[in-house]
Amino acid sequence: MFFLGIAIHGFLLRRVASSATPSAERWAQLNQTVGGRLHTSLPLAASCFSTVNGIPSTPNATECALVQQGYTKPDFRSVHYSAHMLPQWETCQSTVQRCLLNSDDPSDPTAWEDNECWQGAISPYYVDVQSEDDVLAAISFVNETGVQFSIKASGHDYKGRSSFGSLSLWMRNLDSLSYSAEFVPEGGNVTYPAITIGAGVPFEDVYSFAEDNNITVVGGYHQTIAASGGWVQAGGHSILSPIYGLGVDRVLQYKIITLDGVSRTVNAFQNPDLFWALRGGAASTFGVVLESSMLVEPQMSLRVASISFNQTADNARGFLEILVNNSYKWGQEGWGGHMGPASLINVNPLLTLEEAQASVQSAVDYALAQNGTAVVEDLSSWQTFFAKYVESAEAGVGVQTILGSRLIPTDPFFTDDDGQKALVDLMVKMVDTYAVNPYIIQGTPFLYNYTEGTTSVTPAWRNSLWQIGFHENMAYNATLDTMYAQYEIVNNITSWMRELAPNSGAYFNEANPYEPDHEVTFWGDNYATLLELKNKYDPFRLLDCWMCVGWKGAADERYSCYLDISTDY
Repeated sequence: MFFLGIAIHGFLLRRVASSATPSAERWAQLNQTVGGRLHTSLPLAASCFSTVNGIPSTPNATECALVQQGYTKPDFRSVHYSAHMLPQWETCQSTVQRCLLNSDDPSDPTAWEDNECWQGAISPYYVDVQSEDDVLAAISFVNETGVQFSIKASGHDYKGRSSFGSLSLWMRNLDSLSYSAEFVPEGGNVTYPAITIGAGVPFEDVYSFAEDNNITVVGGYHQTIAASGGWVQAGGHSILSPIYGLGVDRVLQYKIITLDGVSRTVNAFQNPDLFWALRGGAASTFGVVLESSMLVEPQMSLRVASISFNQTADNARGFLEILVNNSYKWGQEGWGGHMGPASLINVNPLLTLEEAQASVQSAVDYALAQNGTAVVEDLSSWQTFFAKYVESAEAGVGVQTILGSRLIPTDPFFTDDDGQKALVDLMVKMVDTYAVNPYIIQGTPFLYNYTEGTTSVTPAWRNSLWQIGFHENMAYNATLDTMYAQYEIVNNITSWMRELAPNSGAYFNEANPYEPDHEVTFWGDNYATLLELKNKYDPFRLLDCWMCVGWKGAADERYSCYLDISTDY
């Protein structure tokens, strides 16, 4: 073993040979240091299998039944370290080594009978982080041994960034929540109403807490997203973002431990360069975030439009035309929401109920003409809306799902007849060619008064009206050829979107895992400065993740389980 060392703040930062393998004694020492919270891990469904990692194992019928019951439930997955919301990131896709149940029927015994369970992409060791000291001990261990490590909260990650490595820091149990009507960022002298959220707290808990305190938190559209994790560090869109900004626009302060073993308060007054980087440069890159403090709004009532009908080959284009033709007006009026070829769930905190009804009347009329349903109503708070509409409409879990997306500029696609037609044509092409529905999010900061240069997300967020996303599902037992075919569809559609809007970008959290030219796509002109800051705060690349800032590249051994997907299109 060898190292090169430099003294930086907390301890001697050392570059250790990557082949270093800690002894059992060294792992035991780490376990003692973290108070017995170092654990070994097995795949979520391991209890169902009779062979686990090549070794005969006795199935546990009781545990297996519990896994079957909770396999597609987000709250079940969120509280188990080895579970990811999209289970392909529990597997080694390139070797098809996995340990999955049939997501269509988790009780289907053919998933485990005559099949072996493999560790896949799940770290064999993890620390159940419950204090700052646990993180400091883990970073010291990584620094001394050279093991690769990752950071995971709820596992709500579409690109596998919280998988892989020999050691994982599981942040889910950093569950503190507090509200201050007069929060002052350290070093500052201005007060803000703000909520401070531990790294593991999911949005369902944040929203419930906000309801109890008569405030509104601008946040994500799924109950298990960790509010202080990758959501707020990589952008963080919300259907309230058109008025109130992205998550990175609203964060006031982070508490983070950087890779030199120093606990830092990061805001506009202390470590401002790192604050800028964390406002868009993404999680698992510059250190381990322990908590974030975010600006909140008073509790607000919302006008909600919920419209849907049965989609056919004949009626999708007409509704998409209505969406494209009206979205610029809707953006000016303050609407945000999720839309598709046969549905719409939008909210508006600015209009009266009468104004809201008039605003969406064309969409209502179209849906009713298709024998659909349409409701435009007034709800008392975000939590009321979330409980009624979002929990039943949010993305499913436990299913292998590939995402792709693109930010769609306001001009010309919502301001010009030719641009509008081109956008509709693209979405119809997705439906007609691959039976893939566009998933439209009107969640860009369209009306938000942004101060130029204060965040590091792609500037494309600031001149776009929509994010168009889409997904492809894979069966739990998909062959390697099938997986390649599914990724090819995602690549093809992504290519069409890039051709439509070549100078735009994509949301790092929800983009094609094999996005070409990812530095420009995710960060634009901000990337060069982000890379400088990566070199400053993590010079030996102790933290590395797929297509993150300073990524070592697909050839690195750590990424051998990703597929060799060509992005030369």
